[in-house]
Amino acid sequence: MSSTSPRFSASPSGTTAQGPARRDFWPVLLCWLAVALDGFDLVVLGAVIPTLTKTHALGFDPGSLTTAATVGLVGVGIGAVVIGPLTDRFGRRASLMTCIAVFSVLTLAIAWAPNIATFVALRFLAGLGLGACLPTALAYMTEYARPGRRGSAVTQMMTGYHVGAVLTALLAIVFIPRFGWEAMFVVGGGAGLLTLPVMWAKLPESSAFLEARGKTVSATEQPARPSALLRGRLLRVSLGIWIASFMGLLLVYGLNTWLPQIMGAAGYSLGDSLGLLLALNLGAVAGLLLAGRVSDARGNKRTVLLWFGVSAVFLALLSVKLESPAVVYAAVFLAGVFVFSAQVLVYAFVGHLFAAEVRGTALGLAAGVGRLGAIVGPFLGGLLVSAGIAYPWGFYAFSVAAVLAVLALLAVPAHLRGGSS
Repeated sequence: MSSTSPRFSASPSGTTAQGPARRDFWPVLLCWLAVALDGFDLVVLGAVIPTLTKTHALGFDPGSLTTAATVGLVGVGIGAVVIGPLTDRFGRRASLMTCIAVFSVLTLAIAWAPNIATFVALRFLAGLGLGACLPTALAYMTEYARPGRRGSAVTQMMTGYHVGAVLTALLAIVFIPRFGWEAMFVVGGGAGLLTLPVMWAKLPESSAFLEARGKTVSATEQPARPSALLRGRLLRVSLGIWIASFMGLLLVYGLNTWLPQIMGAAGYSLGDSLGLLLALNLGAVAGLLLAGRVSDARGNKRTVLLWFGVSAVFLALLSVKLESPAVVYAAVFLAGVFVFSAQVLVYAFVGHLFAAEVRGTALGLAAGVGRLGAIVGPFLGGLLVSAGIAYPWGFYAFSVAAVLAVLALLAVPAHLRGGSS
């Protein structure tokens, strides 16, 4: 390969010149905890909003709360995009620790915010750190996984997202009545800070990153530049990935936000609607455990296409009013199995396509563009609810989003020439 061509090859992850790297549970646990912080952030604002609204704390009203929620997601998206080149340059370990430190300190500070402007600004800045955590942890886990196990490693790590969300909701039930809304941000920030000393002691640098960095000192080779992802054939690949990631998070956040309302419009009781939201998220955890195994056995592209395709089918079927409660719960559970893990399979596919030199950048861009979908999904659902057509058109709209993800990924090759195996 000429010295002017970017390299997209990599040795099997988790290996060194001396043989397979020693593995223990610490890197797996620590990356899982980093992702659990993302689950905390998904739920924490929703958990404190009733109290903020009821007590008029800091002067919040529905409009300013919507601003706080949106600005936080914007910060997460920007953080995801910015971190990619940095983690490819400075390493996964230092980047992940820095991101968690930024998120934790600023989240802790929210508990002492004196006014709405400070609260919103801190949510945005904390979002920058949080958004950077996910792509960095994804890059690390992709490189740490045993050869042939990357799909499982990524999907199992992402169960931390849902566990973190559930634990945050449970903690809110206990902490907010006793200690106030501020306690939730103390818990989240404190949890992040407590992980840092353990990361310092137990999280090694990615061997794949060290190997890739070592190769760049060769006089006959140049490192792949992040800008290579925005040129020529790789731009077409990136666009396909970005569209799929956008649609994936549109589905995740849109359904989590509006499923109870849509099912209520279909005539189901409020209790059933909330139960169906639980069924959706239980399906998500089951889907994550299943999707990684299928991806490792059948291939990344084939699996992510199947997952989005089946998601489209189940979402369309939910537009049909079913009389049997058991059938309804089963249908929503199965929708959760495929919808939520489809997005994670996009990340696994990115980790498979791109090698260590640009993997962090590729994952950061995919996650950052996906966060735009996380904003658009609830907005789209809200428009349909306001128009009184959320049922059945909400399910049709979400089904179309899944189909668009399939079409985008069809244009992405299963492998890049000379790419990661």
